[in-house]
Amino acid sequence: MDEKKSGESDKIEVDEKSEAEKDLKEKIDAGVRADKINKKAIKIRHGKTFAAYVRKYFQLCVGAVIAAVGLELFLIPNNVIDGGVVGLSIMASSVSGMSLGIFLILFNIPFLFLGYKQIGKSFAAATIVSICFLSFWSEVIGEFPKVTDDSFLAAIFGGIIDGIGVGLIMRAGGSLDGTEIVAIIMDRRSVWSVGEVVMFINLFILSGAGLLFGWDKAMYSLFAYYVISKTIDVTIKGLDESYAVMIVTNEPFEITAALNDRLGRGVTLLHGAGGYTGQSKEVLYCVVTRLEVDKLKEIVLDKDENAFVTINVVHDIVGGRFKKKSIH
Repeated sequence: MDEKKSGESDKIEVDEKSEAEKDLKEKIDAGVRADKINKKAIKIRHGKTFAAYVRKYFQLCVGAVIAAVGLELFLIPNNVIDGGVVGLSIMASSVSGMSLGIFLILFNIPFLFLGYKQIGKSFAAATIVSICFLSFWSEVIGEFPKVTDDSFLAAIFGGIIDGIGVGLIMRAGGSLDGTEIVAIIMDRRSVWSVGEVVMFINLFILSGAGLLFGWDKAMYSLFAYYVISKTIDVTIKGLDESYAVMIVTNEPFEITAALNDRLGRGVTLLHGAGGYTGQSKEVLYCVVTRLEVDKLKEIVLDKDENAFVTINVVHDIVGGRFKKKSIH
């Protein structure tokens, strides 16, 4: 009898041991699978990060090439300058006869140090690369003959080309002008805005161009600077501006369905309440293009003539865009 009980006990222990070993094996297999999944996810993430860096620095290079074309083939040969450090470098190069690229690097060194300390190493790295690219391509493209002798045409076309190049660099997170770094820092510590500080600095630089090249060239330079700044805005924001629309309405679902169907735009539904009445209200949030704004207002007021609509310019959009359909 004792032998029988002992045999049953041994069998139970063996079964429990087998179950434990089986559970352990399953846990190990699950851990291995999870580890493989994690490694794969990390590899994909690293691949995406590397591709993003390649795109970023390729864009910085392309922007520098385009900016160098505008400077070396249009503006500099006609003694028309840009603002900021680039303008200072052009004047210093004209007076000394030394390479433009040397002064671009020398004049930007203190600003790069400030940018690294105050804004971040990513911005500083992108700016260093941009300046080096522009210095190199200025040397290469400077060997080609100028396109025009007309200062007005040079200011227009040189300004457009230079503005596109600088805009691409700024979109990639870099900069060519150290004065912008000073302006950003002063904006944080004073009542002056970035735009006001930049204009104040450039007033002195363009005045220096008038003393060096003549006041007619200074006026062409001022015009070129305006063209460059507007082209930068277009390059950064795009021709087809987007607008964020907030709609407070009593007909949220009808308006949402109409915007989805007729504009092909996604709508986010927010729950709110009136500040005075306390009455519950539904708020719709939607992003549309400039060409769709009038149609959106027409759709909203057709469904709810008492709707309250606010429209604001959106400078950039990342992800989540509803695919555009035909307006009808």
